Amino acid sequence: MPVTIGVLRDSAKDETRVALTPTVVAALVRDGLTVIVEKGAGAQAGFPDTDYSDAGATLATRKATLGGQVVVSVGRPDPAATKALTSGQALIGLLDTWRDAGELEALGARGVHVISLDRLPRQVSRAQTMDALSSQASISGYRAAIVAAEAYGRYFPMMVTAAGTAKPATVLVLGAGVAGLQAIATARRLGARVTGYDVRPAARDEVTSLGAAFLATSVDAVGEGGYARELTKEEAATQRVELSKAIAGFDIVITTAKVPGRKPPELVDKATVAAMRRGSVVVDLAAGPLGGNVAGITPDARVVTKGGVTLIGAGEIAREMAPAASDAYARNIAAVIAAVVHNDELLIDTQDEVISKMLVTP
Repeated sequence: MPVTIGVLRDSAKDETRVALTPTVVAALVRDGLTVIVEKGAGAQAGFPDTDYSDAGATLATRKATLGGQVVVSVGRPDPAATKALTSGQALIGLLDTWRDAGELEALGARGVHVISLDRLPRQVSRAQTMDALSSQASISGYRAAIVAAEAYGRYFPMMVTAAGTAKPATVLVLGAGVAGLQAIATARRLGARVTGYDVRPAARDEVTSLGAAFLATSVDAVGEGGYARELTKEEAATQRVELSKAIAGFDIVITTAKVPGRKPPELVDKATVAAMRRGSVVVDLAAGPLGGNVAGITPDARVVTKGGVTLIGAGEIAREMAPAASDAYARNIAAVIAAVVHNDELLIDTQDEVISKMLVTP
């Protein structure tokens, strides 16, 4: 019997993405899997039910979808859905394992294979095709530059007109990870004069390779595997002081220092925001329930300060590009499915260096 994949309609109020797109569903069906899609699952991402049926999927109720041997979602399903899962099934998604891990551990105790992509060991090369955090961060970085350009009341590129010449906007991107580098590249394509910053000196080459300048500070925080380590209180204070002197001179600031499961570091304090020019824009890709990189930021909202600075909380901005975000995420999910389904069987190898790290166990 072919393994059955159930595609849930995400229940989070603001979630617009879908775990599998029709194109990926068609590929899975060609590989011999049976795919059941909850009715309306892809509607908000621009994929009507007819696209899924044309791709070879079966449209069904939520109850029937939850009966799949493998159930996939974008975020964590609601408690009613997880309660319906039974021993031997697998749940795959970005399950936010740092929030109430006990709920997921209880699922594991019942024999459900809980696989969360936010625990992926990203340093393992063969895990790259499963890296949903990176795929969504890339979209977030791109979108951040577009949103900043829309919110900024002037041109991004230098413009020569009959009325005179407009100077290019100056953009500072804090953080040169996946999101930051994409924001830098996109702002450059839009014609802005861009500068990147990261606590890892090695990031200089990545930033300058995109044609941007690099802002250097005295803080160096290289961690294991090339990732940034957490700063000490003294280092964080020094970083804020040095950054604040530079930030006031930029028209656009995009911050990208998001730390899964932990409060993001504050890179831009209230005094720095107050010192920025009227009409400046700040886009915070770390803004969420635990805070953000910018003081006074409101998640999923746009606020204009008394000084005329626009603050945009954009921690979930990938949702604004649901079709593209879903395309990328679906490929990540398909890669995980390929790693756990073999010869018409669901086989979870707890010794596998990638799968074992993503498994949530009691």
